Amino acid sequence: MKETNKKPFSLKSFMLRTLTDPVLWYTVLIMTSLMYHFRNRDKDDNLGYILALGCGAVTLVVGWLLFRLFDFIQKHHIIGSAAYLAAVGAFAIAVKVTLLLGQKDYPITWMLWFLTPQDSVDYNFWFAITFFLLFLIFMTSVIYYFTRVRYRIFMNFLIFIIPFVIYGKEYEKMPTLMIILLAVGYILLMVYYRQLKNSDDTIFVERRRSWKTISAYAVIFAAVAALFPKPYIEADRTTLETLISADALTDKLVNMLNMFRSSTGGQRFRTKVRDVVVFEVRSDDDFHLKMATFSTYDYDEDTWNVGDLDLYYDQRTEELPLDIGSPMGLADAFLHAAEVDETYAEKYDLKKYLDSGLKAPEVKKATFYTVIGAGGLGYNNDTAPVPQNAVRLTRCSKKGELATLTGGTVVAVKSEFSNSDSFTFEYVPDDFFNTPVNKEFVEHLEKYDYKELLEDTENALMFEKYSDEEDIKLAYDSFATDYRYYDDYLSDLLDYGDNERIKQLADELTKDAESDYDKARILESYFYNNDYNYDLEYVKAKGENAEDFIFETKTGVCYEYATSMVLLARAAGIPARYCEGYSMTQRERGYWNPSADHVVTTKDAHGFPQLYIRGYGWMDFEPTVTDPVLTKNNDVSATNMLARAGLIILAGALLVLFALFLYPRLSHKLFVRSAQKKAPADVVKSIMLRICRLYDIEDVNTSAEAAGLVRERSGADICETALLFDRAAYGGEALSESEKYTALGEYIAAYTALRQSKKRRGITNRQIS
Repeated sequence: MKETNKKPFSLKSFMLRTLTDPVLWYTVLIMTSLMYHFRNRDKDDNLGYILALGCGAVTLVVGWLLFRLFDFIQKHHIIGSAAYLAAVGAFAIAVKVTLLLGQKDYPITWMLWFLTPQDSVDYNFWFAITFFLLFLIFMTSVIYYFTRVRYRIFMNFLIFIIPFVIYGKEYEKMPTLMIILLAVGYILLMVYYRQLKNSDDTIFVERRRSWKTISAYAVIFAAVAALFPKPYIEADRTTLETLISADALTDKLVNMLNMFRSSTGGQRFRTKVRDVVVFEVRSDDDFHLKMATFSTYDYDEDTWNVGDLDLYYDQRTEELPLDIGSPMGLADAFLHAAEVDETYAEKYDLKKYLDSGLKAPEVKKATFYTVIGAGGLGYNNDTAPVPQNAVRLTRCSKKGELATLTGGTVVAVKSEFSNSDSFTFEYVPDDFFNTPVNKEFVEHLEKYDYKELLEDTENALMFEKYSDEEDIKLAYDSFATDYRYYDDYLSDLLDYGDNERIKQLADELTKDAESDYDKARILESYFYNNDYNYDLEYVKAKGENAEDFIFETKTGVCYEYATSMVLLARAAGIPARYCEGYSMTQRERGYWNPSADHVVTTKDAHGFPQLYIRGYGWMDFEPTVTDPVLTKNNDVSATNMLARAGLIILAGALLVLFALFLYPRLSHKLFVRSAQKKAPADVVKSIMLRICRLYDIEDVNTSAEAAGLVRERSGADICETALLFDRAAYGGEALSESEKYTALGEYIAAYTALRQSKKRRGITNRQIS
């Protein structure tokens, strides 16, 4: 049979062999998983798969060409190496072109884009292609080298974990199918390309004879790994975070992620950033921290922009305390005006409240320690963490001029707060309206023309600005800010884009409400009672905005909830603004400051609305529905997805194993049946080749040698078939029907003898095909 090994070159056979190369397909898997991570997150998730599969297809074609180049290098080292350098040069030129295209009108460099969580930056197609080109030449080179040239299992393991590292740096879940395919592909590749040395203790099995065992192992590995119960682990990353050293690149990256900028589209709330502690706080209460306000909403871009009302200086000083607001909002100013002006009290019917008084909330203190710098990360910011219902800033470790802005934020003038500054604020709990008399007082004032009320209050308190009493002066200063800018509130903070659907909904919801406060609470509760979903994984379609969230998708994060409530409030006639900062709800002892009892991390970044309640002033609300996210995350956790995938794999594996168990007998019967319809010479050739496969006889043996090996292993005699094979294959003779059935009889006898021989030796029939 040696002559049968001399075959002419077949393009079809060559293409089939090289295009089914497992090393090539493993490279395709790696690149596909990497490119899915760098998809356009502003578009439908299916487009991410399209990008990944498209890059996978390109990897198959270009990788195939590079693999042929690598084969050439192994035979022609010098010329091949020169060709490889030329290919690297071509890739370098392509990378330079895509970098220039990506950098055009884009605010950050490619390296910073690559290191930044993709949810935090605008999608850049050309930067993604740059990454693809760089990793394509790198992955094809190293995977080929460490499997075909120098087999190194450790190096291949490092290559295998690269996609997991890239996904892990942003806490992104890799699609379950990709995880399973990568793991199985790695196992198959490492086993299939193992390099064993012959010895007395080693039995070397040819690769073509080991595929069944390898495949069975891979299936069992995938099923067991997916099904085996995994413990839930809450990792303490504190020590790890402290190992990160500060440098210019890290500072720039963290600044970009944590600075509150002049416009926002809510990307920071959908970003899977590291859970880094920003502040440790000592406080009796949970509350919002405000670090930025935005006045203007763009429906087309679905973004908020800073307006003049967010940035006007209100008070500037180098001396503390820095006044921010009154403990009773504006109510204290109105009540004090009634005390000093009898005509004012009579006009607005406030005498009864002079007798009973209002209940002032208890003023408390909260101390904030900026601790992100303790982990080696830069966090320079020009705004301080202003707590909800802040009264004044009484202490700040930073020296220099500070200011309050009309948006209610505290800023460092001509400088920035550092990553280790501390602050102490006085604040009041959010319980003013819990007291009936307080609520009644504010609602009473809403019966009057509010602008006239403000003007009369200013006239009554015109000399109080010079008061030596701190509380009276604070009440007047808070009132004076709103009095000064109330016309701007009406012109700028009632703009909802004249959206008819939002206006109709706002009017319908608030038609029975008697006060601004009641309207606000109705709007706030609307999202809790109408099947809205909080979903960090939701990808907004291009052009999707607050109107779509309110009426169609009902799915989003705090940005969508807060934006929608602001627009509904404005449509209902209540001035409102969008705020960003943090939600301080984690009660936990501080790591750097043991006296702290709250921690605020990068994952606590939060957007929320502030509404102007006539008679009281600015007030925070919380429309974001967060409870359902716990159940949702539990249902779609990576562990559960793997378990479900494991069940599917196991069921499929059982079907495949069952089919493999039946296949030898079915194949044997089908072969015998089909042989009866074929020409005798063709049947004899097929019989000889099939017997050699059953008995694992290599094609370097002659037909007579093969007959001897069959007799040696099972006792079956196929000498007549061997002679008929020689006549048909080498002599080109036509055989008769009787000779065909003679060979067929010997094949059946050889097949039966082999099965009986294996049973006697206790060997399974796995090798019968």
